[in-house]
Amino acid sequence: MVKTMTFAAVHMTVAFCVVYVMTGSFALGGAVALIEPLCNTAAYFFHEQVWERLRQQASRSPNFPSHISGGQHAVA
Repeated sequence: MVKTMTFAAVHMTVAFCVVYVMTGSFALGGAVALIEPLCNTAAYFFHEQVWERLRQQASRSPNFPSHISGGQHAVA
């Protein structure tokens, strides 16, 4: 969860800076810096949850693709 929160802080800072430089508006930069990264952070959190489930499934199944499980995939 700490990794997710630090990712959010970096993302918000970058979002604010990009929009502020493009528009010169603190209000618009602030709005984008709050809305877009929060949505992305939530998506990232759930993305990590899905990948963790896939890793767990891979550890239980010898036929799961190796690029997901991180191990060697035996070709039949």
